[in-house]
Amino acid sequence: MDWLSMITGSVFLTLISFLVVLTVVVFIHELGHFWVGRLCGVGVTAFSIGFGRELFGWTDKHGTRWMISAIPLGGYVKFVGDLNPASVPDQDDLSRMTPEQRAVSFPHQNVAKRAAIVAAGPIANFILAIAIFAGFNYFNGRQVLEPRIEAVQPGSPAERAGFQPKDLIVAIDGREISTFADMQLLVSSSAGESLAFTVERDGQNVVLNATPNFVERTTPFGKQRIGLLGVEASRDPAAIRRLTYTPLEAVKAGAVETWNLVERTLNFLRRLVLGWESADQLSGPIGIARASGTAFELGGVYSLVSLIGFMSVSIGLVNLFPIPLLDGGHLLFYAIEAVRGRPLSERAQEIGFRIGFAIVAMLMLFATWNDLVHLGTSFMAQGT
Repeated sequence: MDWLSMITGSVFLTLISFLVVLTVVVFIHELGHFWVGRLCGVGVTAFSIGFGRELFGWTDKHGTRWMISAIPLGGYVKFVGDLNPASVPDQDDLSRMTPEQRAVSFPHQNVAKRAAIVAAGPIANFILAIAIFAGFNYFNGRQVLEPRIEAVQPGSPAERAGFQPKDLIVAIDGREISTFADMQLLVSSSAGESLAFTVERDGQNVVLNATPNFVERTTPFGKQRIGLLGVEASRDPAAIRRLTYTPLEAVKAGAVETWNLVERTLNFLRRLVLGWESADQLSGPIGIARASGTAFELGGVYSLVSLIGFMSVSIGLVNLFPIPLLDGGHLLFYAIEAVRGRPLSERAQEIGFRIGFAIVAMLMLFATWNDLVHLGTSFMAQGT
C-alpha cells in the first residue's frame, strides 16, 4: 500500500508540474499573439489553453471566448476570419463579410500586421525566458568559477592536446570564455568536433586543438550524450567569484542566457542532421512531464521556474521553424506574399498546411515513442 501511494503521489506531482510548466509557456505564447492582434485592431473570437472540448470558460466584453480545453497539449488564439485554430482562412466566411467585419478580420490585414501578430507568440516566449533568467540573476546573483585547469585526466583529449595544470582557458574557436561553465557548455555540445582552445600559460597565449570525446551519462532527467574534454576545475578558493547585477545588467545576462540556449538547440539540430547526434534524444509530452516532475522534486519551485524558462525558449524557437502550420510556416507564406505582391493560391496554401500537419504529427509520434522507450528503460533499470 505504501508502494502504491508513493507511485500515485509521484504521478500526481509529475502531472501537476507538467501542467504548470506547459500552461505558463503556452499562455504567454498565445498572449503574445492576442495582445499584438488587439493592438493591430484584429477581432479575437477565442483564446484557448488546450485543444478539443471546452471544459469551462467565459466571454469578455470584446466578445472573446476565454477557454480551458480538454487536451492540455498546447493552445490557440482564433481571430476573426480564421477557419480553425491554425489560422487557416475561412474563404466562405471571408466572401460574406461586411466592410466592418473585414476591418477586424485577420486575413484582411496587410502583410506587415499579420507577420507582427504571428511573430509575437515566439517573441513573447523569448521575453518570458529573459525575464525569468534576469530575475534569478538580479535576486540571487551568480557564483562562477574561472576556467583554470587544476588537473588533466590521463588518456583524455585534453592530455593528447597538450593541456597542463594551471592553464587558463580564455577562448574557444575565437569565442571568449570567462567561466568554467562557459567552457563546459561549448565542450558538451561539440563531441567529435575539433575545437581550438586559446589558453593563457605563463603570461602567454597558446592555441591547443582538442576533440571532445562522446560520453553517455545518466542524470536525474535520463541519459544524456555529451562531449568531454578531460580537465578538472581549479580548487583554489580564489578562482571562485560572486557576481551581482544591477537591473539592466541582469536583463542583459538573461538575454545572453536565452541566446545561448537558442545556439545550443540549433547546434544540436545541425549535428543531428549531420548524423553526429542520435534522434533518440528528442522528447515529447511524456519526456517534458518527467522533466517537470523531476525538476520540482529536486529543486522545488525554483527549479520548476527555471524549466519554464528553458521550455519557453524551446517552444519559441520551434515555432519559428518554416513548417506550415507553425508560426514560422505562416511567416514563410507572408514573406513569399511580400515578394510576389500577392498571396499564394488557396490550393498551394492548403497543400502546405497538409504537409506541415503531417510533419508535425510524425515528429510528435516519434518523440512520444522515444519517451515511451526511455520510460520503459527507466522502469527496467529500477526493477533491477
